[in-house]
Amino acid sequence: MDITDQLRAFVATAQTGSFTAAAERLGISNRLTSKYVAELEERLGTRLLQRTTRRVGLTPAGERMLAEAPALLDGLDDLLSEVSEQSRGFSGSLRISAPVTFGEVYVAEMLARFAAPHLDLTIDLQLSDAQTDLAAEGIDLAFRIGMLSDHSLRARKLCDIGMRVVASPDYLAHRERPERPEDLARHRCIHDTNHGPTRRWRFRNGGSVLDVPVPAQIMVNSARATCELALAGHGIAYGPDFVMAPEIAEGRLVSVFPPEILHDTALHAVYLDGPKLPRKLRALIEFAREDARKAFDPL
Repeated sequence: MDITDQLRAFVATAQTGSFTAAAERLGISNRLTSKYVAELEERLGTRLLQRTTRRVGLTPAGERMLAEAPALLDGLDDLLSEVSEQSRGFSGSLRISAPVTFGEVYVAEMLARFAAPHLDLTIDLQLSDAQTDLAAEGIDLAFRIGMLSDHSLRARKLCDIGMRVVASPDYLAHRERPERPEDLARHRCIHDTNHGPTRRWRFRNGGSVLDVPVPAQIMVNSARATCELALAGHGIAYGPDFVMAPEIAEGRLVSVFPPEILHDTALHAVYLDGPKLPRKLRALIEFAREDARKAFDPL
C-alpha cells in the first residue's frame, strides 16, 4: 500500500480526532481509513494512536509523526503539481478583482496573456471600484491602487504608478496657470474619490510629502470620468498616468505640473492570509509584478 495514503489517513485522523471525521475529509470509508493507519503502524513497528470508544489520541510517536508529516505531504503535493503543471499548465479557476478603469485599460489584457499557455485555467475578472470583501465574494486576488486600508489582507507591491494633474488647453487659456500645488486653491478641481474621501492631492516637496487641500467642485469615483470632465473644460483633474497620458500625447490635455513634484501611487496585489498560497496564484503575482513594472514605470 502507498505510504502517502497511510500518512494522509494518519494526519487526517490525528487532526480531526476520529476515524469517521478523517474518512469524511479524505472521501473514503471509515474502515479504509482505519486500515491505512493500522498498516502505517505495522510498517513503523509502533503505535501512533491511542484508540478509545469516543476519540483517538496521540502516542509520543504519533506526536512526533504529526509534527513532520503534514509538511512532508504538502511538499509532495507541491512537487507533483509542479511537474504536472510544467507539462499541462495550470488548471482550475482564479477569481480576480480590479478597479473598473484599471481593469479595462490593463488588467483584462494582462490576465489574458497570463492564461494563454494554460488551456485548463479559467479567469473570472470582477471589476468594481468598491473595496471588495475577498472572503465573502470568493476573490483569490485583488489589484488595488493607492493606500491599503484593510491590514488583515496580505499584500505584495507590484510597482509605482505615476500620477498627473491635468487640464484642457481651453481651461488654462482663460485662467492663470497654477505654478505651485498651493495655487490650486484658486481653481475648479475635479476629485476622484477613489483616492480618498478627503479632497487632498498628494505631491512631492523635496524629500517629504505634501498633501494639498483642493476646492473640488465635482467629485466622482472614476478616473475615466475625471479625465472626461477635464477634457470638457470643467476644471483641473488629478489621476493616474495610464488614464491621462494618451490624452496628453494627443494634445487634448495638458500636464499642469512637472513630473518631479508629482507623487507616485502604489499598485498592490492583495489576497487572504493563509498557510499556503496556491502555485498558480504565486505565478500570477510574479507575472503581474514583472509585467506592471514594464507597463507603468513612472515617466
